[in-house]
Amino acid sequence: AEMDKLRGEEHTAYVSNKADMEQGLDGVKLALKVLNEYYAKEGKAHTAQSGGGSSIIGLLEVVESDFSKDLAEIETTEETAAAEYERQTKDNAVEKTTKTKDVEHKTKESVDLDKESAEMKTDREQVQAELDAVLEYLEKIH
Repeated sequence: AEMDKLRGEEHTAYVSNKADMEQGLDGVKLALKVLNEYYAKEGKAHTAQSGGGSSIIGLLEVVESDFSKDLAEIETTEETAAAEYERQTKDNAVEKTTKTKDVEHKTKESVDLDKESAEMKTDREQVQAELDAVLEYLEKIH
């Protein structure tokens, strides 16, 4: 139950973070598109500013790369966590089945041993009765 709760929290955080990263990446791509289109136009109004524009575009390209890398990293982390959760869940199910079968076998063995013990106790009582009768007979004849 604890593992399920933790996995649920991890997945919720992933969904939220992924949406934020995708939104940020889309925003950066849009900004790059707008700036590239603006600086691609001919005209003297922005020619003087093209040096500053390429600095901004370069910075945004680095930010885009970072967002893409971070998004890929959280997706990989989520896939790894999901696979580990599935593996652990299957291992737990196998272990539970194994232990349940062990309990069934031990319970059956215990019942069988109790029955055997009761039979031996009855046999012992019968042998003791026979021995007592033989001893009593021997005393009478001596």
